[in-house]
Amino acid sequence: MADYEYLLVKHDSDTVRITMNRPERRNALSEAHLLELLDAFETAGRSDATGIVLAAEGKAFSAGHDFADVSSRDLAGVRDLLQLCTKVMRTIQSVPQVVIARVQALATAAGCQLVASCDLAVAAESAGFALPGGKGGWFCHTPAVPVARNVGRKRLMELALTGDAIDAATAAEWGLINYVVPDAELDARVDELLRRATRGSRFGKGVGKQTLYAQLDRPEADAYAIAVEVMASLSQSPGAKEGMAAFLEKRSPVWPD
Repeated sequence: MADYEYLLVKHDSDTVRITMNRPERRNALSEAHLLELLDAFETAGRSDATGIVLAAEGKAFSAGHDFADVSSRDLAGVRDLLQLCTKVMRTIQSVPQVVIARVQALATAAGCQLVASCDLAVAAESAGFALPGGKGGWFCHTPAVPVARNVGRKRLMELALTGDAIDAATAAEWGLINYVVPDAELDARVDELLRRATRGSRFGKGVGKQTLYAQLDRPEADAYAIAVEVMASLSQSPGAKEGMAAFLEKRSPVWPD
């Protein structure tokens, strides 16, 4: 496995464990971080592993897009970043291995999108989930795409419009994750679910997974095409720029609208 700046990757028997390791930035998804995730998943996808665990170090699973990266880009640049992020999400679903998100803490925006894009997810009781753009300046258009396909319309609307976080128990009830477990049992429960999900023919499992997504994704591809364009365009809006600037400057935003 390659050496990465923002990831720890370990091939453990039949499992590849990809751990986001940028805790000082709450595992924010900069272009460099996304490129490493893409390479790690593509490499794992070509391996003989039967399962992949996506985990994170620190007090957040992932805070989503890195505003320091986004706010420095023009429209074309943000569109490219969102296309890269979309490629990561779709790669997670296209690799033949079973992919489980191990969620130890808060997952917001594109971090929540990562969880929703994994085949399965187990979260600690202390974890939380949010699409916070609804109470900020840059709406969570693309993160909402896979979240909608996990939780349904009304729950998506609550997440996206309020921007409020839900706890892990609510996320399990809504279908965003499979299980919520005591923090101390997180690793054991992830491994137990992975063991059950990787039984049987490796080839059959891979084809089965990809076929499931092929039928589910027919509207999703169109949804991403729309969401990427709208989210990229809205990155240039006064509200988005103010929200990012306020975040970076650690002050309260003054909304132009």
